[in-house]
Amino acid sequence: MAEGQEQAAPDALLTRIGQAVMLHHAGDREEARQRFLGLWAEIGEHGDPFHRCTLAHYLADTQDDPADELAWDLRALSAAEELTRGRPAGHQRALAARALYPALHLNLAADYARLGRREAARAHLRQARGAAGALGDDGYGEGVRTAIGRLARRLDEDGPRGASPEGGPWGPPRQRPQEGF
Repeated sequence: MAEGQEQAAPDALLTRIGQAVMLHHAGDREEARQRFLGLWAEIGEHGDPFHRCTLAHYLADTQDDPADELAWDLRALSAAEELTRGRPAGHQRALAARALYPALHLNLAADYARLGRREAARAHLRQARGAAGALGDDGYGEGVRTAIGRLARRLDEDGPRGASPEGGPWGPPRQRPQEGF
């Protein structure tokens, strides 16, 4: 019985994260941020790395200050690295985190670019490209690959910082990590 309850808890937390994501996508950024922060307070800095990665990944999008966005994206990457370090290749959560690496590095590249740190942005962009093989041949994967190309072009230009040439965000579409592929 305890094993079944243990399985339900992560799903419940991911559901709550997903509900806050829906609020954000519906335009209620402040409420989404407050819910994400409440969830972060529940799981804490040392909670399950999969939950921290997922939560920090989305919490970054709700930040007003680019430096705060960078801090949350760094937390997401750190949690993903903690999760994948030493895990067997078949571990579902490690696989889900590995599939996020292209987006995590792309988000960091975009953060650094917004902050005028172009060399750091280029370094993370290279890492995003290197990890892009983990992306599926679906809309999300195509969106991330397109965003990588868009940011690469942007970093090669001397134009204004903070938005893509098309006027949208530099980063990839965010998607809730899946535990099973």
